[in-house]
Amino acid sequence: MASLLGRLGEWCARHGRLVLALWITLAVALTAGTLVFGRPTSNDVSIPGTDAQRAHELMRDGFGPGYDPGGSVQLVLYSPDGPLIAKERKRAVEDAMAEIRRLPHVVQIDGPYRAGGLAANLEIGVIGVRLSGHDQDKVAETTAQISAAAEPVRRAGIEAVPANSGTPADKEIKSGASEIIGVICALLVLLFAFGTLVAALVPIFTAGISLGVGLGVIGLLGHLVDVPKQAPVMASMIGLGVGIDYALFLLSRHRKLLADGVPVHESVRRTASGAGGAVLFAGGTVVIALSALLLAGFPLLRTLGWLTGISVICAVLTSLTLVPALLGILGHRVNALRLPLSGTRRDAAHAAGSGWSRLGVWVAGRPWRVLAITAVVLGGLAAPALGLRLGPIDEGYADRGQPERRAYELMETGFGPGVNGPLLVVGEPAAPVRASDPPAPVVAELGDRLADLPGVAHVAPAKVNDSGRAVLVQVVPEYAPSDPRAADLVHEVRSMDVPGMRLHVGGKVAGMTDASDRIAERTPTVIGVVVLLSALLLLLAFRAPLVAIKAALMNLISLGAAFGALAIVFSFGIGSHLVGLDPPVSASASYVATVFFTVPIDSYVPVMLFAVLFGLSMDYEVFLLTSVRQAYLRSGDNRRAVAEGLGATGRVITSAALIMVAVFVAFIAYPDPVVKVFGVGLAVAIAVDATIIRGLLVPATMVLLGRLNWWCPPWLDRLLPNISVAEHADDEPEPAPEPVLAGSRG
Repeated sequence: MASLLGRLGEWCARHGRLVLALWITLAVALTAGTLVFGRPTSNDVSIPGTDAQRAHELMRDGFGPGYDPGGSVQLVLYSPDGPLIAKERKRAVEDAMAEIRRLPHVVQIDGPYRAGGLAANLEIGVIGVRLSGHDQDKVAETTAQISAAAEPVRRAGIEAVPANSGTPADKEIKSGASEIIGVICALLVLLFAFGTLVAALVPIFTAGISLGVGLGVIGLLGHLVDVPKQAPVMASMIGLGVGIDYALFLLSRHRKLLADGVPVHESVRRTASGAGGAVLFAGGTVVIALSALLLAGFPLLRTLGWLTGISVICAVLTSLTLVPALLGILGHRVNALRLPLSGTRRDAAHAAGSGWSRLGVWVAGRPWRVLAITAVVLGGLAAPALGLRLGPIDEGYADRGQPERRAYELMETGFGPGVNGPLLVVGEPAAPVRASDPPAPVVAELGDRLADLPGVAHVAPAKVNDSGRAVLVQVVPEYAPSDPRAADLVHEVRSMDVPGMRLHVGGKVAGMTDASDRIAERTPTVIGVVVLLSALLLLLAFRAPLVAIKAALMNLISLGAAFGALAIVFSFGIGSHLVGLDPPVSASASYVATVFFTVPIDSYVPVMLFAVLFGLSMDYEVFLLTSVRQAYLRSGDNRRAVAEGLGATGRVITSAALIMVAVFVAFIAYPDPVVKVFGVGLAVAIAVDATIIRGLLVPATMVLLGRLNWWCPPWLDRLLPNISVAEHADDEPEPAPEPVLAGSRG
C-alpha cells in the first residue's frame, strides 16, 4: 500500500500540470452541467411498508386529486384592522380566490367562509387550494405562484402567508455564507500553522476543487435518483472539513521533509507513501460509517449517507492526487510569500510541538492518574445525553423571517396548535359503504370513537370515496406536531378496534412517528455495523486487534460527549437562544422561557451524527496511531513511542481540529434547526476528540497496555493482507531520538 501510494504521488508530482488541468476541467464541467441541466431534488420521505405510507396510498388512489401528500396548499389570512367578514375584506378575499382559480393545476378552492375556515376572532382565516397534475418536486414554486395570486387581499390590508404543507425535506436549504465563513476561519488557522500564504492556500484550493466536483456529482445525480434538499449542505459541511484536513496532513509532512533537505519529488513520494496511507484509511472509515446508514430503514437517511460519502471520496482522491501535483508544481515555492512575524509563528509552532512532546512525556509518566481524571471529565460531559429529547421539529422553530413560521404561528393562534399537524385517519371498511347523510353506521361509529379519544380537539366530517372502500377523517389533536403526545395519539388511533373497519393514520406527524419507530428499531444494527467495520479497517491498517477495539471504544466515548452537548443546548434549552433559534410563540409570555427553551431533535439526526462523528473521530486516531507505530518500530519502547507520536502529531491534529470546528460552527448560522443541531454536535465532538481523547485518554491507555498494543495472534497475522499503513511509511533513516523517559520500557 505504501509503495503504491508513493508511486502515485510521485507520478502526480512529475505530471503536476496535467493532473491540475484534469481536476479543474472536471470541476468546471460538473458545475456547468448542474447550471445547464439543473440540480433536481426530491421531497419524497416515504417509508415503504409503514402504516402512514399505506394511508397516503389510499388517499392518493381513493379520493382523487388534491388528497395525496403535496396535493394541497394553504394560504393563511390575517386581518389586523378588523374581521375578515367585513364587506370590503370579503370582496378582496373573493377576488384573490378568483385569481388563484385561474392558475394551472388548481382543481378546487375552499374559502375561509366555510365551516372551520375562520378563527373565533374572525381575524384569521384559511384558503385551501387543491392541486392536480403538478410536479410534486416543485411544491415551493407552486406555492409561490398561489401566494402571488393573492395580491388583492394584500392591497386590502390583509396579510396572506403560504403555510408549509409538505415535509421537512421540502425545505430549500441554500448554501453560501456559512461555507465562506468556514473557509476564512480555516485560512486563518492555516496561516498561523504554516506562516506562508502559498502553503496556506494549498489545502483551501484542494478542498474547493473537491467540493466543486462532489456537489456537481450530487447535483447531476438528482436526474437519476431522489436527492433530498439537505444533501448539498451536508456534503458541503463534511466535504469541506475533511478536504482541508487531509491536505493539511500531507502538506505538513512534505514541508518537514523539505526542511530536512529531501528533494521535492522524493519528499512527495515519501509523503504520499506515509501520510497518504493514513488519509486513505481515515477517509475509508468515514465512508464505511456513512454507508452503514443504508441499514437504517429510512430512505431519506440512507440517501443522505451515501451522497455525503461522495464528498468524502472526492476529498480523499484530491488529497492523494491533486495535492502531490500542486506540491510538485510549487517545489520550494510552497514556502513563498512568507508573512510578517512568520519567524515568530515558526517559533510558536516549534514551541507548540515541544509542548505536545512534553505533554506526551507527562501522560506517559502517570497514565493511571490521567485515565481516572479523563474518565470523570468525559463522564460528566456525556451524562446529560440521558435527557436527550427526540421528536419531529415543526415550523414553530423555523426562522422568524420565514413565511412558514409566520403561517404556523397564525394557525396556532387562531385554531390551536394541533391544526398544524392534523392526523389523516383512513379506514378500510370490510364491506363497501356509501356517502350518505346521516352517514353509514360504521362511518358514524368511527367519527364518534375518534372524538372520544383524549387529546383530540376536533374531528372533521368523514369523507367516503366513490368506490366506498375508503373513509377519510381529519383529526386535529390538542398538541403541536413536535409534542411527544401527538405521536402517542397516533399509536392510540392505530390501536383502536372499530368493528368492520381497518384503520391507518397518515399525515406529517404519523410519517415522522413511523420514521422514529423504524430508526429506533434499526439503530442497534447501524451502530454494530459501523463499529465492527471501522475496527476491521483499523485492524487491516495496523495489524493490532487491541488497538482496533480500543479505538472504537474511544470514539464511542467522544460521541457521548457530543450527545451530552446536544442535550444541554437543545433538550435542556441552555444556549438554544445563542445558536440563533427563536422561541415558539407559546413561550413569549415568560422571559425565562424565551431565553431557555427546549427544541426537539429529529429522530434520524442522532444516528446520522453517530455515523459521521464515528468516521471523523477515526481520522485523528489513524494519524496518531500511524506516528506512534512508526516510533515504536524504530525504538521498540512503547512509552517513548507514545510520547514521540503525540509530540509529532499533536500540533497538526490540533490545527486540523480547529479547522474542522471552525467549519462546523460556521454552519450553526444556517436558519434551519436541523443544520444547527449538526453544527453543534460535530463541533463539540471534534473539539473533545482532538484534545481530551487523543491528547490524554488514548496515550494513557496505550502506555498501560504496553507491548500488547501491537500484539497480533500468529494465525490472525497470517490471515490479514499486508496493507499496513505504518510498517514502512518512511524510507529515510531517522536520527536517533533523544530519550524521553530514561530507563522506561513498554
